[in-house]
Amino acid sequence: MQGRKSSIRILGMSLQSRISILMLSMFAIFACLYVAGCLWQDAENRVYLAKELDRIMSQGKSVISVDDSWKILGCREQLKKLSALEMELARARQEGFVSKYLPEMNKTPKTNPLVVIGILTGFGRKNERDAIRKAWMGTGSALKKMEDHKGIIVRFVIGRSSNRGDSFDRSIDSENKQTNDFVILENHLEAPKELPNKTKLFFAHAAENWDADYYAKLNDDIYVNIDALGNILAAHLDRPRIYIGCMKSGEIFSKSGEEWYEPDWWKFGDGKTYFRHASGEMFVISKALAKFVSINRSVLRAYAHDDVSVGSWFIGADVEHINERKFCCSSWLSGAICTGV
Repeated sequence: MQGRKSSIRILGMSLQSRISILMLSMFAIFACLYVAGCLWQDAENRVYLAKELDRIMSQGKSVISVDDSWKILGCREQLKKLSALEMELARARQEGFVSKYLPEMNKTPKTNPLVVIGILTGFGRKNERDAIRKAWMGTGSALKKMEDHKGIIVRFVIGRSSNRGDSFDRSIDSENKQTNDFVILENHLEAPKELPNKTKLFFAHAAENWDADYYAKLNDDIYVNIDALGNILAAHLDRPRIYIGCMKSGEIFSKSGEEWYEPDWWKFGDGKTYFRHASGEMFVISKALAKFVSINRSVLRAYAHDDVSVGSWFIGADVEHINERKFCCSSWLSGAICTGV
């Protein structure tokens, strides 16, 4: 019997202790809320009083009413409190009491890439890819250094074989395992006539995976002066919607069986010439245009050629066309930043 009373007494003491802890916790919470409310109210009052002081002073009154005098005194008092709080905050920062949610002032901001370059390639073109790696693209640490120091990302772009998993696909997978410099468009079937859609999918993929200022398309037989390209692009950073390339037009071939046959030739009118567009060897579009392509990929029309297709996407939009003669890779112009081989 005595043991039972002792147990009841211990249980009662434990219960009282838990209630006390709970009450203290609730009191602490209410105290925090009260202090926060006071600080908020002080801030509201300070803003109001500061505005009142500015209003009174701007009116140029020579005589200030008693009510206005009380407002000015209150405003000065609030400013003193604000100064004291700022000093306390400075001391807290020095002692390490800084919220994890405050911005890291000394952290170097991350910079976005300047340009993502997609080199459209195909099966059986390893020799061309190796030549580009050796000439200007680099591999391994050299490729990474170009990304980190110059903000230029370069990738070969390829789709998949119509016989998924065959020797063509395995060869590309093996090469990419060694070089790690491919963008493989898993949902694109590699075929010459699908080049316009391949270009569209590359821009959509790049815009979704890299937040760059520009996106460029190159053929895999083009050699580029990377530093000169970077300088040209940096000069246009203040232009949000630009389409840069060696602008041209050309004859539309309307007879089936011709090498450059255009099935939709009749849409271009009786003149049988294409509108102005950038040569497909190399051209660049800005971030806004790449995102435009990504968002509207399902409704953007693909014509027989990738350069004409890209030009058609921008012909009716508010886009600035820049005819950059240094992008004329096959013309051997003096000062050209690229050359075809």
